[in-house]
Amino acid sequence: MTKKKIFGLPLVLFIALSIFACNGGGNGGNGGNGTPDIVISDPSFSTDIQPIFTSNCALSGCHNSTAQEGLILLQGQAYANIVNVDSTQDTQQPVRKRVLPGDSANSYLVIKIEGNQTVGTRMPQGRSPLNSVQIQNIKNWIDRGAKNN
Repeated sequence: MTKKKIFGLPLVLFIALSIFACNGGGNGGNGGNGTPDIVISDPSFSTDIQPIFTSNCALSGCHNSTAQEGLILLQGQAYANIVNVDSTQDTQQPVRKRVLPGDSANSYLVIKIEGNQTVGTRMPQGRSPLNSVQIQNIKNWIDRGAKNN
């Protein structure tokens, strides 16, 4: 190898590793909003799910202390407001739980974030929809029992 190639290789590796590290390293990094950019098979509520709510839902005029539909998603209050709590929005359908542990398909939260609701709008309203990784992590959390961990 020439000296030019030997000098260039460490520089290329340094740049590549720097970019990899800044983008979260592919392991629990974030998609620009404080939430993981990888699907987690058994997500933690406090580490993986609450940050999604905090950065996308618990905002002024949405699900903060002046909550829509009485649904406060602020840290320390979100879990008690969603798990095994009846949804009050769609009165034409059988009453659904906001989060039904073990059953993401019948959890109204998932119906709303996927845009499959019959009343109201897709959540988060007025913002970009949650990405597929965020939605899958919420579904995995619910399907694994919606633990308060």
